[in-house]
Amino acid sequence: MTSELNEKRKIVSSKHLANSEAWPLSEVELGLTVFYNAFTKWIVRCAAAAGCHDLSPVDVLTLHNIHNRDNIQRRIDICFMLNIEDTHTVNYSLKKLVKLSLITGTKRGKEMYYATTEQGNALCEEYRLIREECLISSMSGLKQNAEELSQMASVLRSLSGIYDQAARAAATL
Repeated sequence: MTSELNEKRKIVSSKHLANSEAWPLSEVELGLTVFYNAFTKWIVRCAAAAGCHDLSPVDVLTLHNIHNRDNIQRRIDICFMLNIEDTHTVNYSLKKLVKLSLITGTKRGKEMYYATTEQGNALCEEYRLIREECLISSMSGLKQNAEELSQMASVLRSLSGIYDQAARAAATL
């Protein structure tokens, strides 16, 4: 009876995808879905608090990726680092970030290379300060230490590889 009750209480993304062997993965998928939505809401609102109200999640991630590298980036490099298959979404973000004067593009041969501007650097620095004030300070209440968070990140990267491989397999069906 207790086992049956525990089975009914599991929090899964979709009951029809959570048979006896797959429920843990369905539970992870729900956690990832909720986390992804909270994360994207956070990065957009943090960017707005830093002074830029018109950015989408992909815009914020693209800007940080360019800023993080502290050197010029090509669109294909950004797509690769962010694991974005649809290069058009990154291209749209790049155009938007150029228009907002947060990045600049330089053509070398057939390729465009992007770097953050002083305004983009300032936005990233303000974002960092707000992140420390609003997010990092809240993390002290969690029981996870740095090693556990690092381990979670490693598991997520491993899962992303498995999902990428499954997506390629599904595309061949």
